Amino acid sequence: MLSTTQLNTMLTLQEGMNYKVNPNWLSANYAYLRAAMIESVEGIEHHGWKWWKAQHKDLSQLQMELVDIWHFALSSIIIQFKGDISQSACVIAEQLASGNNSVTFDGKDYPFSSLDILDNLQLMTGLCAANRFDVSLFIKIVEQADMTADELYRQYVGKNVLNFFRQDNGYKDGSYLKLWHGREDNEHLVDVLNTLDIALPDYSDKVYQELKQRYPTN
Repeated sequence: MLSTTQLNTMLTLQEGMNYKVNPNWLSANYAYLRAAMIESVEGIEHHGWKWWKAQHKDLSQLQMELVDIWHFALSSIIIQFKGDISQSACVIAEQLASGNNSVTFDGKDYPFSSLDILDNLQLMTGLCAANRFDVSLFIKIVEQADMTADELYRQYVGKNVLNFFRQDNGYKDGSYLKLWHGREDNEHLVDVLNTLDIALPDYSDKVYQELKQRYPTN
């Protein structure tokens, strides 16, 4: 289960990135759950669902879609609580601790703990289309995609910090170098994430500093 520290870190990072994109993002009426819905559908595609042809499940891409969904879900939750990070973290923690394993949607109960990942992805897609998000359902899908809560945290922080780093180093004006020393920034990020302890209280700051040390300055 995600810890309070992890939740606060992720929510703070999400608020910071959204503010960087638009200082007035809380009142901009961005359709975050629509974006989460689209990512959910893409997750279904990466898993494979077509019974009339052979398909290969791309687990790593599915996990990446789940990380993207979490970005949008956190944004929606922060808006729900008017920018209050602490309250947002507490409500998420309470939902995860509740042990809830079903969702009522359109008058029908869905026991997601006993459904397979495709059915749960479809359920999440429908909820997002109706401007709803269930944290417990999402975490169940994360588990079904062979991710732990710690791995979700690690991948989320990594992607968020890399986005910050890109913005701070000229991504918007085109001066950012995506290729360093013959390798893409994503590859450097993987190296950094593999060397740092996610239990560090300043984990996200450490990730940023490690990227900064690797990035060419001239």
